[in-house]
Amino acid sequence: MIYTTTIPSPLAELTLASDGENLIGLWLKGQKYFAATLKQEPLPKDDLLVFQKCEAWLTRYFNKEQPDPLNLPLKPAGTAFYQQVFKQLLQIPYGQTITYGQIAKELTLQGKNSSLPYRAVGGAVGHNPISIIIPCHRVVGASGSLTGYAGGLDKKIALLELEGVNVSEFHIPNTPTAY
Repeated sequence: MIYTTTIPSPLAELTLASDGENLIGLWLKGQKYFAATLKQEPLPKDDLLVFQKCEAWLTRYFNKEQPDPLNLPLKPAGTAFYQQVFKQLLQIPYGQTITYGQIAKELTLQGKNSSLPYRAVGGAVGHNPISIIIPCHRVVGASGSLTGYAGGLDKKIALLELEGVNVSEFHIPNTPTAY
């Protein structure tokens, strides 16, 4: 069984999804690929322990307390390759950014792939089903472009600013994309 709840946030209403024990989804209202990984119709259920833990984590995050995402029971759906990318996203420190190419290079260096194009990484990052907690907003283009956030570039900028990133170092692409 899949369960969902909604909670407010400073950015937008958030929808959380769980299998009853693990967080399997977190989407901002209106996000691209919203609930795309849910394979069945969810039941609303607000009182799950995992939802309480995630709401507490998010409260701490929005209060700039830098909570550790690895303290939550996360179980994002995705291919084996996507899982590798999600693990890399969880390694990006609070308040720092990394490029799609750097993630591709890191996965290649780990021997997970012989030659990995950054666009494949972009596809995985864009399909991250647990936004904010698995910090896909910390990934930027090699040229300093703030591209590729399914929640919207305004939300990506707000999250980076919340974490203390100097977003003036980046630019918004002429044609915004979300993989």
